[in-house]
Amino acid sequence: MSGDSADYITVVHEGKFLRYLKRGAWEYVERNRRVPGVIVAALTPGGCLLLVEQYRPPVNARVIELPAGLVGDEGNVVGESVLVAAQRELEEETGWHAGEMEEVARGPISAGLTNEEIIVVRARYLERVGAGGGVAGEDIMVHEVSLRDLKNFLVRRQEAGCLIDPKVMLAPWYLQDWTPGTQRNTDD
Repeated sequence: MSGDSADYITVVHEGKFLRYLKRGAWEYVERNRRVPGVIVAALTPGGCLLLVEQYRPPVNARVIELPAGLVGDEGNVVGESVLVAAQRELEEETGWHAGEMEEVARGPISAGLTNEEIIVVRARYLERVGAGGGVAGEDIMVHEVSLRDLKNFLVRRQEAGCLIDPKVMLAPWYLQDWTPGTQRNTDD
């Protein structure tokens, strides 16, 4: 597609945080500041997956998610690294600090809708440092769920009217001690 008229990008509308674009016949959105998102897969020392629940206006519902946020979304942080952002979001949203963080995956979050990239970080050696719940203006409920009870927990929250972010179901996979591109022990 490069070089032809379909490669020409038109800004249809620009808001405070998002830009609505058109490339040929394809319409999509992007953030005004091209920064990636980061999501954190973290297990407590007791073996519980850390999840957050919060109201999301675009879907008009509470959503069960992994802790997440944008790299550099604290306006005064220039050049914030992915791992620093992941640590910040984990602490703000859940009240847990990770002794070690590792990027395990990255890619487009919804390639037909946006050019936003998401980076998955695995957090290890957790220590509770606060209550969590987010920063001012956020209403985040923290859930610590055993992997054994994850499916039942998600069914109960769904029955209570919550939506479930599908990335939550991938968390056990991201928590494994291997990453794509490395040799995996298939004897497990």
